[in-house]
Amino acid sequence: MEPSKQTLHYRGRIISVTTDEVRLPNGHEATLEVVHHPGGAVAVAIDTARRVCLLRQYRYVAGGWLWELPAGKLEPGEPPLLTAQRELTEEAGVRAAQWRSLGTYLSSPGVFSEVLHLFLATELDTAAAAPEQAEVIEVHWIEFEEACQWAERGEIRDGKTAIGLLRARYVLSPGAPGEAPR
Repeated sequence: MEPSKQTLHYRGRIISVTTDEVRLPNGHEATLEVVHHPGGAVAVAIDTARRVCLLRQYRYVAGGWLWELPAGKLEPGEPPLLTAQRELTEEAGVRAAQWRSLGTYLSSPGVFSEVLHLFLATELDTAAAAPEQAEVIEVHWIEFEEACQWAERGEIRDGKTAIGLLRARYVLSPGAPGEAPR
């Protein structure tokens, strides 16, 4: 659905903010505040010892350190899988031979346009890490089931990481269907 009117309030390096005048499916007209984001991709990298790569990353907005999966912003024209592959190498120093889609995740659909593409990465090999200067990251390899329990207990507060871990556990479980949940 396209807005009947859109007013730009801010355009930054990554996001823009607009107010959009729209007609909702019930016929009501509303003015909505929208944060436009190019989207991102997330890698759930699991090694042969069944450990998952988690980053302990400093996030100013969250008030400190968070456990996160390797992830990053889609570059213009870059397919989500290539973003996930690039970010896994840059942040964790790992490449994967096998990739499987785990579907998408909407970070906060009431206000953000951001769509995150989740991928399972296996058959890992080392590569040269190259984190950005604005990233403060520690790379950790955590037993996969333990990391999933952290997500279930709320010890992992990052939404994309909790969803990514639990979807990966689902598709890796015996008898799971071939397609990822959407």
